[in-house]
Amino acid sequence: MSLFAIIMIAVHFALLFILCLFGLHRLSMVFRWFKYRKFEPKAPEIFDTLPKVTVQIPLYNERMVAKRIVDSIVKLKYPSESLQIQIVDDSTDDTCDIIRERVNFYKAQGINIEHVQRVNRQGFKAGALKEAMDTATGEFIAIFDADFIPHPDTLLKSINHFTPSNVAMVQLRWEHLNRRSSLLTKTQAVMLDAHFSIEQQVRCASDMLFNFNGTAGIWRTSAIIDAGHWSADTLTEDLDLSYRAQLAGWKMVYLNDIGCPGELPADMNAFKTQQYRWAKGGVQVMMKMLPTVWKSKLPLTKKIESSFHLSNNLAYFFMLLDTLFFLLPSLYLREKYDFLNIWWIDIPLLLLSSGGHLVYLYWGQIALKRSKSRALAKVPNLVMLGIQLAINNSKAGLEALLGRESEFVRTPKTGELKDDVVVTNTPVKEKRYKADAPKGAIFEFVIAAIYATVLTWAIIQQHWFMIPFLLLLTIGFITSAFHSFYNYFRLTR
Repeated sequence: MSLFAIIMIAVHFALLFILCLFGLHRLSMVFRWFKYRKFEPKAPEIFDTLPKVTVQIPLYNERMVAKRIVDSIVKLKYPSESLQIQIVDDSTDDTCDIIRERVNFYKAQGINIEHVQRVNRQGFKAGALKEAMDTATGEFIAIFDADFIPHPDTLLKSINHFTPSNVAMVQLRWEHLNRRSSLLTKTQAVMLDAHFSIEQQVRCASDMLFNFNGTAGIWRTSAIIDAGHWSADTLTEDLDLSYRAQLAGWKMVYLNDIGCPGELPADMNAFKTQQYRWAKGGVQVMMKMLPTVWKSKLPLTKKIESSFHLSNNLAYFFMLLDTLFFLLPSLYLREKYDFLNIWWIDIPLLLLSSGGHLVYLYWGQIALKRSKSRALAKVPNLVMLGIQLAINNSKAGLEALLGRESEFVRTPKTGELKDDVVVTNTPVKEKRYKADAPKGAIFEFVIAAIYATVLTWAIIQQHWFMIPFLLLLTIGFITSAFHSFYNYFRLTR
């Protein structure tokens, strides 16, 4: 066997082995959930006098949800003398006018609310939050993105978890305002449900490092400052600050029993924009914080768990790299040299690498006491959406590894409400956001053509076990490109 053949086969199995590790880690989350499923953090004490809280609403050009969030946030039940509301506005469009009108309206009613504006967008969301803290009066800071609608009793239910002086942050579970809006939002909801009901629950219960999710959470002001404050050198400032705070000795709490509804991206291009930022930012934080994690005095188990946590966004990149450049040559060379029968070694590895993720997503619905049959019926959609994100998230991970910086792009929201959450205020409908360009859609068509070619080869060579896998990849990339173009032209029209 030639050196080239050995290298191609070795790299293929190395990448497949890495993907299996990610799959096994997801399976381990499910097994650990059985141990910690009844874990429910309890506030050891109750504040004699409720502390001052500053509620910050960071937004940027969010005209569709601006009125809704201001009208909702003033309904928070908390002593008025201890509550400050800051609308942290970096907008450059008529969102500013909407916010200004609502803030002045509620100010006239005696509510402690202010419109915090900047003359530039330096540091993006992290920069806005950091500057707003100069005028924040709260001992604690609750952060809600503009597309979230916290329940009125959210602060009262969660604030007493800060009675231990070492608690830096309390994260609430995300709920979904428009979960039933479309097949896309239903599938997104399943993905996020697993993250919160299993991943965040297990990490908090087992005292592992976990993260603030950027919204629907409350921070101790002194912990933010002690951890080095908000930083804009990554696209996921929430994950970055979470790790710095925990490495500095602070504790964090996740409350699975307290939900906070938010809006899911309504079309494929908006969803890809969000996922791109999360994937790239996650890898940026991995490169920034993982060396510090391994140099710290944390137990080995925490270091290993943190490594999986921070690197999981690279799974898409490894999958695409293997299937595009190494899978087919490996199959051909092993057949040529009659080496490592593909049936008994590839099938288990492929099933393990993808099956672990699917079991994890499925069990995320069970953890929330949802229908098992309905959860099972969503599995094909989850497979397809995972494939559709492969190129988008792989590009994000690769750019982060190469050190390429990019702007913080906010995810456009429509203000739609199509779930069980009742809100009396209607969103602004007069204007639409400019449609996101279908970035990468042409490349997805090209990749689909490549997989179709490989699929044809597999049929001719009678590699039957590869045909379903290649067929899914081909259909996934074609439908992703189609949805991107369709949504773009629909919104443009």
